[in-house]
Amino acid sequence: MKFIIGEKQNMTQIWNGEDVVAVTAVKTGPCFISRIKSNEGKDKYSAVQVAYGNRKEKNLKKPQLAFFKKLKLSPKHVQEFRITEELKDVKAGDEISIESFSEGDKIKVTGKSKGKGFQGVVKRHGFSGSKATHGNKDQLRMPGSIGSTGPAHVFKGMRMPGRMGNDRISVANLEIIKIDIENNLLYIKGAVPGHRNSLVYISGEGDLKITKKKEEKAEEKKTEEVNAEAKEGAEDKKEETKETEAKEEVKKEDKKEEDKKDNTNEEQTADKAESKAK
Repeated sequence: MKFIIGEKQNMTQIWNGEDVVAVTAVKTGPCFISRIKSNEGKDKYSAVQVAYGNRKEKNLKKPQLAFFKKLKLSPKHVQEFRITEELKDVKAGDEISIESFSEGDKIKVTGKSKGKGFQGVVKRHGFSGSKATHGNKDQLRMPGSIGSTGPAHVFKGMRMPGRMGNDRISVANLEIIKIDIENNLLYIKGAVPGHRNSLVYISGEGDLKITKKKEEKAEEKKTEEVNAEAKEGAEDKKEETKETEAKEEVKKEDKKEEDKKDNTNEEQTADKAESKAK
């Protein structure tokens, strides 16, 4: 199972061949895995906790701050996704990649619908209303009778005026038309619940792709830098050894020439002494 959190941006249209497809743009990430729950542990159910966005540390509560400080995160929102199978090679602190999804995937999108406030039965439940003429007065959009007086109470589920919208809604079998990896944008066919910049939870079937932790990336960069420095140092040492060897060879040649000169001088002095003796 793969999943990611994003924010609804706006609706637009994309040309797909000769057809125009209405799509909703959703900006995803940054999403990090903050906790993994399993049936074997004390949680007694399998789920993955995903941390989304960034916020100032002063706006986090102390227990949350202590928990997320270990992972070096300060998330704006945290959401759990239930899983049926345990994820392999996934640890707390890993970043979820948008590359987990591909064009043509069927996904499920969950979000909160727009709040409409207190509404009547015509807008809330689609009542047709009463007749506008022939004796009716001020009853055009009224709900009418809600039942007999015998039970002396209103039955549960009775369609009446009340608060409308701001409900959690899930829409299944939506299709991904286009993916913009550079800008972390998913273009989803059709409408997505919620207003602009509202949180949206996206899930689908498939393998979850992750990127390495920030610490691991930093360690890899450090090791690469250390290796590069070591290589440069080794090359410098080789050049220095070559230079020292060349200098030593020059010194040896100079010594050889000096020894030859000394030998020739000694031979000349010996010849002079022999000639004088004679």
